Amino acid sequence: MFDSYLKSFAGKRVGFVGLGVSNLPILKLLAENGASVTVRDLKDPLAGEYADTVKDLGAKVISGEGYLDAIDEEVLFLSPAVKQFAMQLEKAKEDGVYITTEMQEFLKLCPCRTIGVTGSDGKTTTTTLIAKLLESSGKTVHLGGNIGSNLFCRLGEIREGDFAVMELSSFQLMKMSVSPDTAVITNVSPNHLDWHRSMEEYVDAKKNIFLYQGKNGKTVLNASNKITAAMAPLCSGEVVTFGVGEGDFAVMPDGIYKGGTLILEDSSILLPGAHNRQNYAAAIAATEGLVCGENIKALAESFGGVEHRIELVREKDGVKYYNSSIDSSPTRTAAALNSFSQKLIVICGGYDKNIPLDPLGELFVNKVKTAIVMGNTAPKIKAVLKEHRFEGKVIDADGMEEAVKAAAETAEPGDVVILSPAAASFDKYKNFMCRGQDFKNKVNSL
Repeated sequence: MFDSYLKSFAGKRVGFVGLGVSNLPILKLLAENGASVTVRDLKDPLAGEYADTVKDLGAKVISGEGYLDAIDEEVLFLSPAVKQFAMQLEKAKEDGVYITTEMQEFLKLCPCRTIGVTGSDGKTTTTTLIAKLLESSGKTVHLGGNIGSNLFCRLGEIREGDFAVMELSSFQLMKMSVSPDTAVITNVSPNHLDWHRSMEEYVDAKKNIFLYQGKNGKTVLNASNKITAAMAPLCSGEVVTFGVGEGDFAVMPDGIYKGGTLILEDSSILLPGAHNRQNYAAAIAATEGLVCGENIKALAESFGGVEHRIELVREKDGVKYYNSSIDSSPTRTAAALNSFSQKLIVICGGYDKNIPLDPLGELFVNKVKTAIVMGNTAPKIKAVLKEHRFEGKVIDADGMEEAVKAAAETAEPGDVVILSPAAASFDKYKNFMCRGQDFKNKVNSL
């Protein structure tokens, strides 16, 4: 099926709007199958890291302010960060251009059962847990979306009895009219309001993960989150809930329960943090009937977490350093800081996504002894801390090296230092992984 699909592109004019990890592998694949490919990007692709690939494939390049002008392709693949409401794209659609994305095409063509995970927080850990739980039961799992490999390009090796598990962002979901067989929404809180036109649009994008399922679909919702709990009546298939002390899979102080039955003891979970108990509950709910209790317990006892999420980097001079670069919002930072019982030295700040930072005030008063602030949001964080009469030390840092050095000089034996930015990375870094790696490099150089 996939071979015939690829052959259908022979001689077709195919455009790629935005060139990155999502579109580049598809560009190569379709070019190798005879498509005439064009790259459209505000930045010049011939001046970036993919320049050699673009040249070797003979792709036509249109860049600069007019990169969306005179669209004459038959098919356009949009990268996740591209907004589909540009005037030129709307006109192209009216003119009969087929506009799609990697995940849209993948879900249309995928021969196996699909599980998609989204949410403002916890989606990477939950996606990873689902994949590992299925693998522990002998299932063949294909991991993709925001993590793993390009699933579209792997369609030729996916079999009917496999499972495709994907992390899906609001950017991806915004452009989708196909939903996975099983949808999981970990939670929804203000996020990415620099990209979305409103909070309502952001929430509506999240809903696309289940809206197109049909009666055979399954949706896992967080009963403890008002926004996700309110989505239940919109689901046309089975709805399963989880939450703190409530839902079909309830997180209680001593473990995770279904009804009155203990599914997973809290003492078995190696991952720190109350939020990770909810991530486990969501993953268990999504894989119900596919994974036995012994495998759930074995994973919980051995899984130490995903990189950049409360990741222990090292202990030096009695001080522990944690990398939680994934914390791109106040709710993520709250989850990370609340995973510790003591007051912390926190490195925070970064790109301004125009989301409210006020929740950091009370959080830092209760959980932080020293705040080291950097990046575009540093002035806003300082203003919030002043308003909440934060009594700890506040240190300004011009970049990661200065921040880590200040943390090391301030810390005493027994202290915990954590990078938990409560902001995106784009003011200084390509992504949160690069930011986390830079932090780890600086810490390991102490």
